Amino acid sequence: MTLPKRMKAMVLTGHGGFDRLVWREDVAVPSPAKGEVLVRIGGAAVNNTDVNTRTGWYSKAVRGDTAAAAADGYGGTSDADGGWSGAMSFPRIQGADGCGRIVATGTGVDPARIGERVLLRPMYRPAGGAPDALHTFGAERDGAFAEYATIGAENAFRIDCPLSDVELATFPCSFSTAEGMIQRAGIGAERVLITGASGGVGSAVIQLAKRRGAHVTAQTSAAKADDVTALGADAILTREDALPQDAFDVVLDLVGGPRWPALLDALVPHGRYVTSGAIAGPIVELDLRTLYLKDLTLIGSTRQTPEMFADLVGYIERGEIRPVVADVFSLRDLRAAQEAFLQKGHIGKIGLRIED
Repeated sequence: MTLPKRMKAMVLTGHGGFDRLVWREDVAVPSPAKGEVLVRIGGAAVNNTDVNTRTGWYSKAVRGDTAAAAADGYGGTSDADGGWSGAMSFPRIQGADGCGRIVATGTGVDPARIGERVLLRPMYRPAGGAPDALHTFGAERDGAFAEYATIGAENAFRIDCPLSDVELATFPCSFSTAEGMIQRAGIGAERVLITGASGGVGSAVIQLAKRRGAHVTAQTSAAKADDVTALGADAILTREDALPQDAFDVVLDLVGGPRWPALLDALVPHGRYVTSGAIAGPIVELDLRTLYLKDLTLIGSTRQTPEMFADLVGYIERGEIRPVVADVFSLRDLRAAQEAFLQKGHIGKIGLRIED
């Protein structure tokens, strides 16, 4: 097939507010380098990390919750280290979630892969990088907020599934984050508390924890309780409820913030706490006596084993997990999609269709 030379894309011009997102229709279609594939993107989705990267929330200069400057950014105070791996280069095409078809291959990649429908791994060790090096699709390299994107061939996973591209695109970032937390904690048939349970990662954690036989208590708003229960939660605690003490084997936390000490109190002795987010704020108070007197284990979770994303694709193909799509916007309406996302009135993910 003949590929176009120019494409449509939403381009991030720097850390800041919504004004930093610029719709363009003259972006050069990238060429796959050695070991890479070119993917025609069919669907993408909105994630907290897209908003946080846009604003520069990952900077150590930022101490507040993720919503505090989501519309306007931090006025340049986070430019030096606002990305996952520190300073970012701009312009950048964001989009950690992507699904589409391979339309071209770089040298060293079997041309027979052209035509494959693929799900794109959002977090991975860059080729030739140190063992703990981490790149994120849409942050350290251009991502899925465009008609075409390149990625290492090993990070484009063939998938055979009747779901639409947009439905499939809601899986990669949230479900890989969730599965990473679950695998790090070694969760089995035990009592688990999930914070932020109605969001993309939270709704994924519910499904994946239930898949492993856990008894799931989900913390969410009263208005979302029925929907969260429908995802598989065994019990609900609203955000206003006091957490029971010594009640859970594992806490999977996506919220952080001022109520964080109560999460440790809610763990049994030898309990495990796992975090992969801090939407209510990254700075928390730790009473070391709680940590050592209860013999707790605290686990941060970002990096994932090479095999984990393949596991996730298998769960999808076998119908063991399902997408939770609250709404779908056109990519050119990304600002409106992020505004809806920031209202936090939805369950699951907000999808993006690439074609108008």
